[in-house]
Amino acid sequence: MESQLRVGLVGLDTSHCIAFTRILQDPNYEHYLGGAAITGLVSGGSQLFSLSRDRVKGFTDQLNGQFGIPLYDHIPDLVKDVDAVMLLSADGRQHLEQFQQMAVGKPVFIDKPLSTSTEVTRQILRLSQQTGTPFLSCSSIRYAAGMSEPLAPGEELACCESFGPAVVYPDYPGLFWYGVHAVDALFSRLGPGCQRVQAITHPTMDVVVGEWPEGRIGVFRGTRFQSNPFGYLMHTNLGVVCRQAQDIPPAYYFLMQRVLAFFRDKQPPVSTAEMFGVVAFIEAAHVSFQQRGQWIDLEK
Repeated sequence: MESQLRVGLVGLDTSHCIAFTRILQDPNYEHYLGGAAITGLVSGGSQLFSLSRDRVKGFTDQLNGQFGIPLYDHIPDLVKDVDAVMLLSADGRQHLEQFQQMAVGKPVFIDKPLSTSTEVTRQILRLSQQTGTPFLSCSSIRYAAGMSEPLAPGEELACCESFGPAVVYPDYPGLFWYGVHAVDALFSRLGPGCQRVQAITHPTMDVVVGEWPEGRIGVFRGTRFQSNPFGYLMHTNLGVVCRQAQDIPPAYYFLMQRVLAFFRDKQPPVSTAEMFGVVAFIEAAHVSFQQRGQWIDLEK
């Protein structure tokens, strides 16, 4: 019988911390997963991002009060007492600084976005290699019911068009807040290797076209309508397939299954090239927005 994993949470400024804790901590929850428990918390929080600043106290009080999980003042103290860490801070601009304090060889899940620039992502990759600290960063949407079914035998993907809500905030860098979900879903189908992108923005929608090797095309469509579903269209040699993310079971449940497996075997199910590619895609899209739809090569 496997021993129970002790997991620490850093960054209690997002609803994700409640969702993940319920899955691991509430045996009466229909989507409960055994084998791990949240054993320590660090509130975190960012004064630079309104959705972090305004929510961190409420989520912290809820977790500490409802589940009785102890609070730590400092990340290194928490890391000493756990087997793995979930870095959930809403403001991805904090992730490097926080990862520096937990990169001691124990596996780390970094919630979306991994970072908000390729330069910072490279620093996270180097630190991971230098310290032997494996990490995984991805959106739960890639594992949502209806989204992760494999292609049929003999089916070849020529183009994938992902879609979903992409609400933006004035105090956060564009598509890195919510558009990252549909971008991650796009990469889950096309993989790493996007070479260049062209992007246009409109008050109600952003559209980004990417070119992959072998002539494959990826299209991201992010709307400002928060209630819109996530999904994608796949154009293959056998026809067109449309898939939409389902809410039940929640995508967090399927993601947590992958995260727990990663915490045990330390083998991330998403390659570093793909994780880097998601950041590079969004970064290049922002440059293309600024240059009125010019093609922009991705950082490698």
